[in-house]
Amino acid sequence: PGMSKGAQQADQIPESKSMKTKEEFWVEEAEFTGGHPENVKFEESTFEKFGEHGSDFSEVEKFATGKVTKSSKGKKEVWEADWDDSLPDDYASGGRVPFDGGVTNRTGARHGPREIRNQSSLMRRRNQSSGISPHDLCTVADVGDAWVQSPFHLEKSLDEIREFFSRLHDSGVVPVSAGGDHSVTLPILRAIAKERSVGLVHFDAHCDTGDDYLGSKFHHGAPFRRAVEENLIDPKRTIQIGIRGSLNDLDQWQFSHDTGMRVIYMDEFYELGVKSVISEIHRVVGEDPCYLTFDVDGLDPVYASGTGTPEVGGFSTVEAQLMIRGCRGLNLVGGDVVEVAPPFDPSGNTALTGATMMFEILCVVADAVARKGGA
Repeated sequence: PGMSKGAQQADQIPESKSMKTKEEFWVEEAEFTGGHPENVKFEESTFEKFGEHGSDFSEVEKFATGKVTKSSKGKKEVWEADWDDSLPDDYASGGRVPFDGGVTNRTGARHGPREIRNQSSLMRRRNQSSGISPHDLCTVADVGDAWVQSPFHLEKSLDEIREFFSRLHDSGVVPVSAGGDHSVTLPILRAIAKERSVGLVHFDAHCDTGDDYLGSKFHHGAPFRRAVEENLIDPKRTIQIGIRGSLNDLDQWQFSHDTGMRVIYMDEFYELGVKSVISEIHRVVGEDPCYLTFDVDGLDPVYASGTGTPEVGGFSTVEAQLMIRGCRGLNLVGGDVVEVAPPFDPSGNTALTGATMMFEILCVVADAVARKGGA
């Protein structure tokens, strides 16, 4: 009862080394349909295996080949169409939020999650620098899209995104997500910080603490002002890194300073250097729960031209990687990569950069999840 036709067929298929198990098929089916497996028809060729780790270019696309698989602790968890409270306590997810209704200028970030997921086929299991293998530390899966059904209603869209992440949070899942424009971080925070405010590590060219813009307080230039007002983030435990660019009003980011946020403009970034910035991150955020958000326009446009609001003079990809790795040891409760806009970079380089930064974030978040589990 309640089983889709495809799942019924899967029950009748003999398991072999060349085929996915019935449980793995159910996972694939749920991922593909976003929780509506009745829309899928089973075809054997779709689920053929290619080597020990599977193919990087076949099957349903998933972030960094993430799926619910047997973890190093010998557990096997099946991601079903409907979430419940039985998920493991060492669970991290990669999901995507294909929404850019909060953009104030150039749209296109709605296409970012799909291309980040495509480029993530180049991400391997282990971080060569840190030695972290997220899949060995905890159960990792791509949980699909936070699908927005009312994209022309901004505030309703944000609430739909919040509902998606609330279900994950209530099930004990720690999210690492791909946006979407930066307005999507607000509903994620509404979901995971509803019990208590969290600290924030924010990489960006802009503080995103603006206010009303063309009649709306909810856009990608204001999520962290709203987050402070809603007591979702603690401004005194918030650090913003990479801020630069021209302004129409020199007081545009005054809210950040007035509320006690630590703002590192690019001039200071180059005076301090990466190691000192990492030390400052740990000093500001401390040991309490915190969230990491990475806007690709924090990078110089030579590394990430495919974004809606590029600003010349940013940090490099290797500096970004070093800073994210330097967040290891923080009490991370989630993270995201936002503002990848593939239409502005047909080469796919920006999406590859986004996937790489998302993998780096996944590594430090998985490490945080594993440390909590071992505490």
